[in-house]
Amino acid sequence: MSDLVKFVQDEFVTKKDFPEFNSGDTITVYYEIKEGEKTRTQFFKGVVIQKRGAGITQTFTIRKMSGSVGVERIFPINMPALQKIEVNQRGKVRRARIFYFRNLTGKKAKIKERRR
Repeated sequence: MSDLVKFVQDEFVTKKDFPEFNSGDTITVYYEIKEGEKTRTQFFKGVVIQKRGAGITQTFTIRKMSGSVGVERIFPINMPALQKIEVNQRGKVRRARIFYFRNLTGKKAKIKERRR
């Protein structure tokens, strides 16, 4: 049964070519919004808190600060409305899921840049 599901995923789902990113990275996600008959592109820029899942079901969570309020959004990697992903800054973190980042404020909420 799992072979059948894997076959269907490989054959019928279009794989988009996005850059590699991990938790702690600051990225900008461009996605399409439909309002009635019009469509427009909107972007969401923030820090990747987590990546979960594998293959077609992979999702990632981004957190940004809007004023003094933290806003999080979960994006499926295979969402048809996703247009492109830009990696703005690579972050150096020790964990795969940085939920502790939600409680940090001020200078503590900065993530060091990873050198290449």
